Amino acid sequence: MTKVLFIMNPISGTKEKTGIPLMIEETLDHSLFTHEIVTTEYAGHGCEIAARAAQDGVDIVVAVGGDGTVNEVGCGLINTETALGILPCGSGNGLARHLNIPISIKGSLDILNRHCIKTLDYCTINGKPFFCTCGMGFDAFISQKFSESTRRGPAKYIENVLLEGLRYQPETYTIEDESGRHRYEAYLVACANASQYGNNAYIAPQASMSDGLLDVIVIEPFDLLDAAHISFDLMNKTLNKSVKVKTFTAKRVHIHRAQEGPVHYDGDPLIMGTDVDVEIVEHGMRMVVNPDSDDNAEVVPNRLQSTICEFFNEISTWRMSITHQRRNMIAMNKKLLRKWTK
Repeated sequence: MTKVLFIMNPISGTKEKTGIPLMIEETLDHSLFTHEIVTTEYAGHGCEIAARAAQDGVDIVVAVGGDGTVNEVGCGLINTETALGILPCGSGNGLARHLNIPISIKGSLDILNRHCIKTLDYCTINGKPFFCTCGMGFDAFISQKFSESTRRGPAKYIENVLLEGLRYQPETYTIEDESGRHRYEAYLVACANASQYGNNAYIAPQASMSDGLLDVIVIEPFDLLDAAHISFDLMNKTLNKSVKVKTFTAKRVHIHRAQEGPVHYDGDPLIMGTDVDVEIVEHGMRMVVNPDSDDNAEVVPNRLQSTICEFFNEISTWRMSITHQRRNMIAMNKKLLRKWTK
């Protein structure tokens, strides 16, 4: 019999969890599994419980909560033979959505019953493990605001973005990878192992958890008109096609910024210094996955989404061309003025 331990975070996300133990009892295939349910009592407790379960030979440890709970439980299982399962109960559920694990508890238990396990990649940021995404700049700033809020869910996230977005100032980042060193003025820099932040916001629609590569995303400064385009791209799997976005892959990156500030990993904010190292750890994590889902398959927008994306890009390119021509005209006029006034 396969031993399963469910680790439930009673305060994560927005879902009521009192009925989950009964749903587990009614839905889990008892001909395949024996199970136990425990509840976390403090920050970091999930990691401790998971690590002890791995030492005791438990086959699968299931995180019952949001991405923060998944990260905490997963940290206790990296580089062990014990697999991580997910019953998503958070406000974003980024990793579950990337793995095509249903957001409903019954649906995710049905996936667990199918008992498909794969060994996937995870990542570290300054040595701290994460499974989905990390970042700095505006998304880390918003993660910090979101964590301080007493309200959760996508509505609060969007509210924070709208209230703070236009006031946020871009920073200068120097990013070094295997190909060399590059300097960017950017609104945010994100590193992705999986495709999305959560709530189907696709920061890296081409990302795979089994390719041994980070997907690095740099969003350059933009104005109010560009913001509508980028918001559309983020929710419609076309961000990698935007003219305001630079993307590349690497096994590791070193990022330097002018001053310390917030970063996030799997949505949880933390203050880090001016130098940040992010790297992939290949095949270091066993996970319960949807057997009908292909992690290597790029998330592809439909024809309508692609058409709208191309329309926005044409507008952006036209605006950039007009701006460039205007700057050239101003420079030429200044040059002529200086000649005439000598």
